[in-house]
Amino acid sequence: MEKRILFTSESVSEGHPDKVCDQISDAILDACLKEDKNSRVACECFTTTNLVVIGGEITTSAKVDYEKVARETLRRIGYTDESVGINADTCKVVVVLDTQSADIALGTNTTVGGAGDQGIMFGYACSETEGYMPLPVSIAHHLVRYATEKRHTGEFKWARPDMKSQVTMDYTDMNNPKIDTILMSIQHDPDFNEEEFKNYIQNYIMKEVVKKYNMNEDYKVYINPTGRFVIGGPHGDTGLTGRKIIVDTYGGTARHGGGAFSGKDPSKVDRSAAYMARYIAKNIVASGLCEKIEIQLSYAIGVKEPTSIFVETFGSEKVSKDVILQAIDKEFDLTPQGIIDTLDLLTPIYASTAVYGHFGRSAMPWEKLDKVDVLKSYL
Repeated sequence: MEKRILFTSESVSEGHPDKVCDQISDAILDACLKEDKNSRVACECFTTTNLVVIGGEITTSAKVDYEKVARETLRRIGYTDESVGINADTCKVVVVLDTQSADIALGTNTTVGGAGDQGIMFGYACSETEGYMPLPVSIAHHLVRYATEKRHTGEFKWARPDMKSQVTMDYTDMNNPKIDTILMSIQHDPDFNEEEFKNYIQNYIMKEVVKKYNMNEDYKVYINPTGRFVIGGPHGDTGLTGRKIIVDTYGGTARHGGGAFSGKDPSKVDRSAAYMARYIAKNIVASGLCEKIEIQLSYAIGVKEPTSIFVETFGSEKVSKDVILQAIDKEFDLTPQGIIDTLDLLTPIYASTAVYGHFGRSAMPWEKLDKVDVLKSYL
C-alpha cells in the first residue's frame, strides 16, 4: 500500500490573541511613520485578561497616543466586551517604551547605512497558486479571512473574533494535490445553535472557499472538535507580538529566519530583507527560471551588503543556480537602504500585513512582478 504524503498549514484570524498583539504593534509603527518617515520602531505587545502591555524601543518625532492606538485596534476587531475576550474601552493599557539604543543607531545611520542587526531571512515562491504561494497556507488564510468578513457583516451568526483554520493537503500525486482535511475552530456566543453554526461553517465558508481553488470537496471536516469555544481572545489565552511567524510566512513549506516582523520598522532586516527575498523569489518563478525557489539572505550589523546569498530550487530550475545567483546579484539592490527604496517601505502599510499572512497579497509592494521581463533574459 502506497504511503500517502500529507502536509498541513494553519492560519488564525484577527481576533487570535497573538494576532491582536501583532496588529497593535504594527498600528503603532504606522502611526509613527505617518508623521516621521525616519522613525525607529521596535514595538512589542502582550495581552491577557483585560490587560494590554506595550513595550519596546521607539525613537520618533511623531506624537502618538499609543494607548489610543491599542484601543482603536481592539475596537476594530470587535473586542468591546470582556465576555467576548477583552473590552477596548475598559481594559488596562500599560505603556513601557524607551528610545532605540544609540549603539544600534551607529550601524543604521545615513552615513553607514548598514543593517540594524545580524540575521538570516528566507523568501519563497512556487507556481502552485496564482499568487505564487503554497496551496495549504493560501487556503487556510482564505478560510479565516472569509469567516471574519462574514462575521463583520453580521451574516455569520453567533461568531466571535477568535478563529483558527488548518488545512491538510494530500500530495501523494504531486501533479494532482487534494485536500485531505479542513479544521476550523471558531469562537461563538454561549447561546448558539451548534448544529446550525457548524452547518453554516461547512456549507457557506469551507465549501465556498474550496470552490474558489477548484479543489475536491470530499475532504474530512472538523469544526470545534471539543464542542464548545466560548472563552477566547486575550481572556482565553495570552497574546504576544511575533509568535505566529509560520502563519505570517509560508505555512511551514519554507524555512523561517531568526526574527518576527510585526512592530519593526524597515531598518530592521528581519522584516525588510524577508520582504525582499520574497520579492526576488516571486519574480524569479514568474519569469520561468524555476518552478519554486527558496532564497536565504544573511546580514551583519552595520554592514551594507549581505554576508551570504543562498538559493534552493528543489530540482525545478530551468537554468543553473549559478545563473540565478548572478541574476540576483546584478538585478537587485540588497543593501538595507536599497531594499527600502525598491519596495517603498517607509509607507505606513504595516497594520494591514499583521493578519492573514504577509505574502501572497497583490497589494503589497514586495508582491509586484516588475522584474519578470529582465529576468527572462537569463533563460
